[in-house]
Amino acid sequence: MDKHHQISVGLDIGTTKIVAMIGRKNEYGKVEILGVGKSKSLGVHRGVVNNITQTIQSIQQAVQEAEAAASEKIEDVTVGIAGQHIRSLQHSDYITRPNSELVIDETDIDRLINQVHKLVMLPGEEIIHVLPQEFKVDGQAEIKEPIGMYGGRLEANFHVVVGQVSSIRNIGRCVKSSGLELEGITLEPLASANAVLSQEEKEAGVALIDIGGGTTDLAVFKDGIIRHTAVIPFGGNVITEDIKEGCSIIEKQAELLKIKFGSAWPGENKDNEIVSIPGLRGREPKEITLKNLSKIIHARVVEIIEQVYVEIKNYGHEEQKKKLIAGIVLTGGGSQLKHLKQLVEYITGMDTRIGYPNEHIAGDSDDEIASPLFATAVGLVMDGLKKQDRKRAERLHEEVLNTPESNTGQEAEQEQVIEEPKKERRSFLDKLTERVKEFLDNAE
Repeated sequence: MDKHHQISVGLDIGTTKIVAMIGRKNEYGKVEILGVGKSKSLGVHRGVVNNITQTIQSIQQAVQEAEAAASEKIEDVTVGIAGQHIRSLQHSDYITRPNSELVIDETDIDRLINQVHKLVMLPGEEIIHVLPQEFKVDGQAEIKEPIGMYGGRLEANFHVVVGQVSSIRNIGRCVKSSGLELEGITLEPLASANAVLSQEEKEAGVALIDIGGGTTDLAVFKDGIIRHTAVIPFGGNVITEDIKEGCSIIEKQAELLKIKFGSAWPGENKDNEIVSIPGLRGREPKEITLKNLSKIIHARVVEIIEQVYVEIKNYGHEEQKKKLIAGIVLTGGGSQLKHLKQLVEYITGMDTRIGYPNEHIAGDSDDEIASPLFATAVGLVMDGLKKQDRKRAERLHEEVLNTPESNTGQEAEQEQVIEEPKKERRSFLDKLTERVKEFLDNAE
């Protein structure tokens, strides 16, 4: 039974593929991937579920494959949400404390956060994440951790992530109907970031660009805190689409062309490099020059990168204080396009690397898993493991607090002061998960 607690399952419901990944922590604290299953995603468009039945079938297929590979039974999953409906905004809010003789504690911060949760959104939208950026106490700015300080007025800047309730519930519905329990919901750009970025990069300032099939997700970190998130409703599929239209070939051939011969930099190919594609049903084969192919890809990739760059500028990268020193990290299936790194550096002028999710994976894992394709899934597994650790810590806490000896009581209290803030800060998504669960239970 205990072993079962140690495993965690990430379910990445993408536009192109659905991945179920089973992992656990090994004795060195690294994540060991026990099994992976993936299936073609049919009912998802631009990160949003638009066909429940097909999505359920795809999830079940991926889950069965993962179960077979790991010979483990899957019950709970941590799911990622992304999609074109996700947007984020900056918001400042303050509370006046009734008694400034007492130091600021967790309840004050909760009050402030709950106030932000009351923001009026557009119809059908709901707040997913409320992430405090920095605090001000009585006008004193740039405070990272206000707990334990004195002050009458506590204010903070928040990064608020908003999404469509119906889309989130639909994902919950698909998971439940696939016979699985929802253990947690996480924002996909956050999950990918956990898997591929190092702590130093997050401190120095970095933009993670996750190029998926249907959407491109952006997460900006600086000083170790997430500062900006955005979802751009274009990804690798629109590139394939353009190749299909531009060369008048079928989608399957377009996808293959992109993967095998595609490049984001047209100058690379000579004029005489030609690929011949078999015609349909006895028609003449088509000849396509690689130069034209990369021109088509280039045009679309430039458009995606420029939109992402606008978002990076919206965050304020051009201000000295907010400069992203570690530059850009590209991940997701779309990041495997040849010469993409050079193109991104050319457009943005920022240092760029391709992010592989091997930052936290045990050394002996399958090479395939360390592919940018699986960044989100690895991040979701890590999130699930973190959640379990937190739950275990809470259980231990309760046990310690319930022991009668006065001595342990005091120690436990001190320990609690240290541990509490961590637990609280991460629980917005846990609340969201609970709401989705409740809704599904009542809706049945």
